[in-house]
Amino acid sequence: MPSVPRPLRRLGFLTIGLFDAADPGRGHESTLEIIELGERLGFDSAWVRHRHLQYGISSPVAVLAAASQRTRRIELGTAVTPLGWENPLRLAEDLATVDVLSGGRLNAGVSVGPPQHFDQVRDALYPDTADAEDFGHERVRRLLDLVRGEPATGFHGEEGFEVFSSVVQPHSPGLGRRLWYGAGSLGSARWAGEHGMNLLTSSVVKAEEGGPLDFTGIQLSHIREFRARHPDGDAARVSQGLVVIPTDSASPAQRARYAEYAARRLPRTASPQGPARLLFAPDLVGTSAELAERLHAHAAFREVDEVAFALPFTFEPEDYAQILTDMATKLGPALGRPPTR
Repeated sequence: MPSVPRPLRRLGFLTIGLFDAADPGRGHESTLEIIELGERLGFDSAWVRHRHLQYGISSPVAVLAAASQRTRRIELGTAVTPLGWENPLRLAEDLATVDVLSGGRLNAGVSVGPPQHFDQVRDALYPDTADAEDFGHERVRRLLDLVRGEPATGFHGEEGFEVFSSVVQPHSPGLGRRLWYGAGSLGSARWAGEHGMNLLTSSVVKAEEGGPLDFTGIQLSHIREFRARHPDGDAARVSQGLVVIPTDSASPAQRARYAEYAARRLPRTASPQGPARLLFAPDLVGTSAELAERLHAHAAFREVDEVAFALPFTFEPEDYAQILTDMATKLGPALGRPPTR
């Protein structure tokens, strides 16, 4: 473990973008307003979650395309896009398009595995090929190759009045260095490092059979294994995404609600959950000084210098405004990052 934590270099946040089924436009607009607020507050990045057949953002690429036209500096990311729902070639085209529109500000985070509730959606998603689909790392390798400019086909050239390219268009050369893997297991962290991706860690890890049951220790092992396998070594990029709620400017009612939210979710952190043996980190609630002390004592946090702190799912817009303001003006500086750029 480093003798001192790394100073925080990049401050980001993550939002799920919930909406009311009766008025989805208002919820999507609220997400865009939160991203705009993040830019005004000086955040380095804003990330959106990906939710299918739920009342959250189902098309983050479309939302980030809109956000790219309402912001100028803040980086925009997905955390994460589950590739089981995607065609890598089509996704590569969409990601490159948004990266071009944003001026090279896109950070695309992905994960692998079968789509959630696959037995219930397979006929709608893959009516003819469900049994043949590969939901493993090969799917993300295809995306990597396509984004990085490997040929998608052997055909190119002119055909009548049309001109065809063998590589995905538009091609955005820098995007290949801004692809992230959302890894919750040691094997996935290893694979991401070996393939030169960046690593997204969150508040969920997999407790391996026979392995430790300490969240912090498991996450630390992922970070170290990733960097040990990455061409950039200790300089390889890792972003941590814990749920962190500063209360410096919160009202008494807000503080009580935040504490109650964290308390409801605390029991799931005591032991691995479900057949996947998922282990959750406790939500962190308190003043920025208190949060900085807890984070500086967190073994995995000590080895990262960028974060995308997750906003709670069910809070109101005024709550998010208070939390983001305190993050930017209080917590960031307490962690070593200047309050403005």
